[in-house]
This record gives sequence, structure tokens and C-alpha cells, in this order.
Amino acid sequence: MRVRVPPNSAILQAPVPTSAAPAICPWCSTRLLYPRARPSRRHFSSTRIHASAWAAAVSKIQNTVADVLPVRPTSGNITIDPLKIVAEELKFLNKNIRQLLGSGHPILDTVAKYYTQSEGKHVRPLLVLLMSRATAFAAKQPRHNPESLSRRDIDTPISSPTVLYDNNPDQTASPSPLAEPSNEARYAFPDDATILPTQRRLAEITELIHTASLLHDDVIDHSTTRRSAPSANTEFGNKMAVLAGDFMLGRASVALARLRDPEVVELLATVIANLVEGEFMQLKNTASDEKYPAWSEQTITYYLQKTYLKSASLISKSCRAAALLGQCAPSVVEAAYSYGKNLGLAFQLVDDMLDYTISGTELGKPAGADLELGLATAPLIFAWRSHPELGELVGRKFSEEGDVQRARDIVAQSDGLEETRALAQEYADKAISSISFFPNGEAKDGLEEMCVKVMKRRK
Repeated sequence: MRVRVPPNSAILQAPVPTSAAPAICPWCSTRLLYPRARPSRRHFSSTRIHASAWAAAVSKIQNTVADVLPVRPTSGNITIDPLKIVAEELKFLNKNIRQLLGSGHPILDTVAKYYTQSEGKHVRPLLVLLMSRATAFAAKQPRHNPESLSRRDIDTPISSPTVLYDNNPDQTASPSPLAEPSNEARYAFPDDATILPTQRRLAEITELIHTASLLHDDVIDHSTTRRSAPSANTEFGNKMAVLAGDFMLGRASVALARLRDPEVVELLATVIANLVEGEFMQLKNTASDEKYPAWSEQTITYYLQKTYLKSASLISKSCRAAALLGQCAPSVVEAAYSYGKNLGLAFQLVDDMLDYTISGTELGKPAGADLELGLATAPLIFAWRSHPELGELVGRKFSEEGDVQRARDIVAQSDGLEETRALAQEYADKAISSISFFPNGEAKDGLEEMCVKVMKRRK
């Protein structure tokens, strides 16, 4: 099977390549040849797992992501567990995010913190922390601001506190409760210099942005549950859920500015815009949104661009930002970006596939939810190529009775799922390849293992 994707990111102007031209993905520069799904040929070195006093404290986080990122056995019955590598940082993640979100308005405080009460997957901050540690000893090139900020510095306002907090419901000029010495000592881990305070804060910012997008997505999609609990829009109403998401983005922006790195601010601000652009693209299944669309090469290209904007942009740009904050050389920065971009695309492709292959109970959301929302994702798009009758269903967004089940049946009888997995594997392999020159160590192993776990996840 061959799907040719134009190497031009300008989707609407991209020419359809001829059979003689190689098919190159515009995001990862990989030839898009889709062989039968196969296991990865990569074998990764094992890392030692040290028993320690804090093991019990992180067990809850480990159990939360066990199904999402299952542990893969390696030689000698030793496992590579990416979560354990940065577990000390992650165990304070929700606590510090809740402090960043604190508001003097009691209702806003409750709604904004609602999704932090349950343990999420934390994949994005996990990747930021792993990338930070993996690049700690990589080639360096000091940038415009080579000084590392302390834990207290990143909580210090740039503007006058009397201006920032004037008439604020918090009624305080204190920049953050995190500035208290007891909390600072617990959070900063001064004996661990491989992850900077700015990089830990970046991990928190990525989770804030992601959670804000969930609040908004649940309103747009009329979701009733999130993480096996009532969604925020169900619990508090659409208006409060949207406002809470906006508040999260505002607090994330303040925390981002206090990193005092213009390039990192630019990257993460672009992510926020990308999320909106991707959401707008998702309102259509094709670029022109025809009533009776026909499959073309641009169909998959449009889908991949939407997927990058909506899902992979945050991972790619936050991995790049982590390397920038670590004063890494340009080659390392580009590699971190490539890793995040390709892993992000693989992650979403697997997610789209699970909507067809896993039961609603196991998946944590109704099976076939994407089709119910009128969305044509990768498995259906690949199936559509050999089953033109799907075009009519795509055009009316599976809105008529029986459309969803009919589409699922056609996908099941096609090679759509197999091609989706093969494409996801291409991206995962590309992500691994991009960091091949990183210094060997458990953090690099953890980044590689994340690619394996993404391909094996079931939630």
C-alpha cells in the first residue's frame, strides 16, 4: 500500500504527487510506505531501578498511567519505566499546578481545580521532564540569557505586584504561595541539577495548557464524562467550564512570562493558537467540506495537519522549549522538536485507532465517540480510499441513523486499522531515530521507551 503525501505544509496549495515521485510526510520527512504492521525492530538497553524511600509516594501516579503506558519487559527481566526516572518531579505536579491556579473567588477556584482532583495521564509533563534530563549533558550553546533562574526567581513578578494584584479577588501582593521556603525546599530538589527549575515549571505549564484544552473540548463535544467522573461542563455548566479554561490559559501565560525567555514564550503562545486552529480544522473532515466528498491525497494530508495542530504541537514545541531552557546546541534543540512532533503524531494515530478497537469501558469513553461527533479519523480515511461509499457518510458527518455502525463495519472489513498502525509506527520510529545521538543514559532510554509504550497503549 502507498499513500503519497505532498511535502508542502500548505495543504490547499499542495500538488498531488505523481506515482514517480516519492511520498514524503511534511512533518517528519519520512517516505509514506505502509507495509503490514510489524513489531518494532528496535531493542533498547535496560536501566537499573533503585528502590527508595519515596517509592510508595509515587505508586499512585504509576498505577494511574499503568494502562496508558504499560511497562515493557526487557532482557534479564528488568524493565525500563520512564515514570520512575522523573517520579520525584511528577509527584509534586498536581500540588504545584493547584497552587498556580489558586483564586480568591471560591467558585472559580473550585472549577479551575476540578480536573486536577483526579490523576490524569501526565504524558506531556512526563515528556518535558524526560527531555530535560536527557539533554542535561548534551552539547551546549549559551543563548541570550545563559543564567539559570532559581526556584524563587520564576515566581517573582516582572511588573509591580501593586499593579498585578490591584483589585484582584486574591487581595494579596504575594506572587505565589510556592515562594514559601518550606515548599521551595520540597519542590526544588537542590541535589538534582539535571532538571532546572525553569524546566520543571515548563512541565507544569504544558499540563495547564492541555487541561484548559480539555475543558474547552468537553464543551464543544458536549462530553458528559472525563476521567470516569462527570465532566466540568456537566458539573458546573458550559459557561463556567469555558471561563475556567480561559483562566487556566491566563495563569499558564503568567507562569510562562516569568521564565523570562522570549523564544520559549513565543513557542508556547503559538501552541495555544495552534490548538484553536486545529479545532477549527476538525469542524470539517475535508479542506472544502463538500457534501459529497471524494477521497484524494489531500484528505490524509488535511487530517495530518489538523492532528499536528490539535495534538502534536504542544508536545513538539514543549520538548523544544525544554532543550532551549537547558541552553542546548541548535542540533539538540532541533532533535528535541523532531522527537516531540513525531511522537505526538504517533500518539494521536493510536488514539484514533483505539476508538475502533477497544470497548468503551476499557477506553474510558464511549466506543465510536469520534464517529458520533461526525469526525473522520485515520482508520476511516484509509478505508475510504478503497470504499468510496464512505464519502457520502463523511459528507453528512455520519448524522443519519445507522451511519455510525455502517462506517465501523466498513472500517473493520478494510485495511484502515492496519494502515493506521503502520503509519503510527513510522512516526514512532522516526522519533527514536531523531534522538539517536543523545548521550546514553536512562532518560534517553525512557524517551525511546515512550515510543514503544505509545504503540502498545490501550487507553
